[in-house]
Amino acid sequence: MLGPASVAALLARYGMRLELLAADEPIPGSFWGECEAGLRGETLYARPDTPVHSILHEACHFICMSPERRAALDTNAGGDDAEESAVCYLQVLLSDALAGVGRERICADMDAWGYSFRLGSTQAWFERDAEDARAWLRRHALTDASDRPTGRCRD
Repeated sequence: MLGPASVAALLARYGMRLELLAADEPIPGSFWGECEAGLRGETLYARPDTPVHSILHEACHFICMSPERRAALDTNAGGDDAEESAVCYLQVLLSDALAGVGRERICADMDAWGYSFRLGSTQAWFERDAEDARAWLRRHALTDASDRPTGRCRD
């Protein structure tokens, strides 16, 4: 995992808190188990071995979900296919905010984990097939007209 301070600072912009656990602790709120990040309320749980794509993905679920779902959040972020695409797109955008990560690394990590997109890779999808995700994010004011994150959660 990256330096916890930079991850915590990014999450704090969205009203989230990072709780870093010991390497051998189970992760509360982890939908996928093992080393994958967990969500409970505004807290994102991670260990030193939690992949950065998992941290960003779960954070983006928090950002993209409705306030009602956010208020009851425990483990399963839910959401429909359109929201899931927006989550994936936003996690690529937010990767640029973390030194040493960026789009190339996050796309490779997402591919290695098993994300699947019609064009065969995360980067190809992000660059050429994600207009629906971009539109969803703009519609909910999570990105601006230039596809930059606004730093707000969905209202």
